[in-house]
Amino acid sequence: MNHATAPSPARPVRPVLDVWCELQCPDCHAALEDLRALRERYGDRLDIRLRHFPLPKHPHAYVAAQAAEEAIEQGQGWPYIEAVLARTEELGKRGDKLLLKVAGELGLDTEELDTALIDGRHLLIVDADQAEGKAIGVTGTPTYVIGGERLDGGKSQEGLRARIEEIADRLLAEQD
Repeated sequence: MNHATAPSPARPVRPVLDVWCELQCPDCHAALEDLRALRERYGDRLDIRLRHFPLPKHPHAYVAAQAAEEAIEQGQGWPYIEAVLARTEELGKRGDKLLLKVAGELGLDTEELDTALIDGRHLLIVDADQAEGKAIGVTGTPTYVIGGERLDGGKSQEGLRARIEEIADRLLAEQD
């Protein structure tokens, strides 16, 4: 065991909120406000992880997921994800060109992002996320998983943030 990477017994593992999302999805765009609010409320106490679940009906979602992974590699994951989600309709019309434009606006290395899309270096991450999502019953986006509970945001976002907060608060209280 490598003690440098082993979790400290004094420091509990923080709760995780997995967000099964795709960057061309209008419902995920609508969920953006809730994600921002959750990130602001919990900060580092809740690990909010984007999980990719590109849907076949959105032709640019798969490449957008790969671009998001490259943005994460370049240290601008959430800013990039939020910027692309804010422009889902434009992504549907412009595809790769929009993904590169957003990268440039955020100061990312657009040549490296373009190369990543060509060489497919992030395909395995996207495919693994999608396979895991299917295995746990994700059928649409956004879908949230926290504390072993799956919440489907594709039908309605109403009440979901409150339910996520309720579960997160319970998980955090159990750590104290």
